[in-house]
Amino acid sequence: MKNLADHDSFVDGIPHDTFTQMRRDAPVHWTDAFAGNKGFWSLTRYADIMAAQKDPATFSSAQGIRIEDQSHDEYMSRRTFQETDPPEHSSTRRAVNPVFAKPVIARFEPLIQELARDIVGQALDHAEFDGIDLIAKRLPMLMLGRILGVPEDDLDWLVERGDALIGNTDPDFTTTVIDKVDTDAYRMMPFRSPAGVELYDYADTILDGSRQVDGDGILARVLRSEDGAMTPQDFKNFFCLLVAAGNDTTRYSIAMALHLMTRQPDLLAQLQTGKVWDTCADEIIRLASPTLHFRRTATRDIDLHGQTIRAGDKVLMWFASGSRDETVFDNPHSAQLDRSPNRHLAFGQGGPHVCLGMWLAKLELRCILQELAGRITRLDAVSEPTWTRSNFICGVKSLTLRPTLK
Repeated sequence: MKNLADHDSFVDGIPHDTFTQMRRDAPVHWTDAFAGNKGFWSLTRYADIMAAQKDPATFSSAQGIRIEDQSHDEYMSRRTFQETDPPEHSSTRRAVNPVFAKPVIARFEPLIQELARDIVGQALDHAEFDGIDLIAKRLPMLMLGRILGVPEDDLDWLVERGDALIGNTDPDFTTTVIDKVDTDAYRMMPFRSPAGVELYDYADTILDGSRQVDGDGILARVLRSEDGAMTPQDFKNFFCLLVAAGNDTTRYSIAMALHLMTRQPDLLAQLQTGKVWDTCADEIIRLASPTLHFRRTATRDIDLHGQTIRAGDKVLMWFASGSRDETVFDNPHSAQLDRSPNRHLAFGQGGPHVCLGMWLAKLELRCILQELAGRITRLDAVSEPTWTRSNFICGVKSLTLRPTLK
């Protein structure tokens, strides 16, 4: 079994063989202390992860959601509403939920279709191209600007900073790799990253009014909200969260779709039937599972599968494993675009921390797939994909494609 604390275990993609073995032989698995951090438990079966999701009183978010340990001061400086439990978590969600509600997101469909048409069209002008740079990265970035309400000219810079922030374990995204260099100078910054300093500075210009944002965007709405009103520090952390998570997870879902289309050529024919548009996005996202895990902290002793999780222990819920649990999903490693029901664990479904951007991610992915299905007869990979070096956010980061046009 690969060491799940080691980011290098993920450089060739998610180690699904390890997770399959854990689900079978060690569904509650202990990993020893590593790199100055305490050890942790891993939950790998669907049912156990779902039960933990639904029980925030026992499995608390209020000491961080990542493997790394933090002091209380670091936690308080860096936390977002993701790192809180109800009822505190619920009050912030009430302030931002309306912007991400399914009916609100549905109004973006004509815009997303237009953007997807342009993005795919421009990519297909090339005989060969990097599908991540020209397709997977572009649509989430453009929609990020519209959701946040920030100037479009700032988007490339914001996405680069977001990549450095959430990709703080990958030397392709940052020179300050968290497990390779001393990051103590940034311990009060999100992800212990110098990109956090730059994003904080950007957020400060929004707070002091020197940078104008669209009044209909989420940033302006949050600043106007009295329900769950944020302190300046909370706002800066929330901004960093949206810049990073609002782009990366959707990008890697689209990237997985491109990768799967090169591995399972029949998927394109399934899409072209027009019969799977209501189900295909969930299936791609199930297999992508770009947020591999969230960490919780046990608030009491729990006996599970012959192991005793002690109060204060770190517990990782491996969504990437639960969403391929063979007791729940038939042929779990194969894409079945008509899979229904598809109650996968991506987006943290089943508990109070379900992802705000879930409906937007599904819509963006579907619109990209519709455009591709209407323009090509085949999609081939020119080379093997490269993957992010991360046990937290993992996905295809480069993939050279050769399309066959209709």
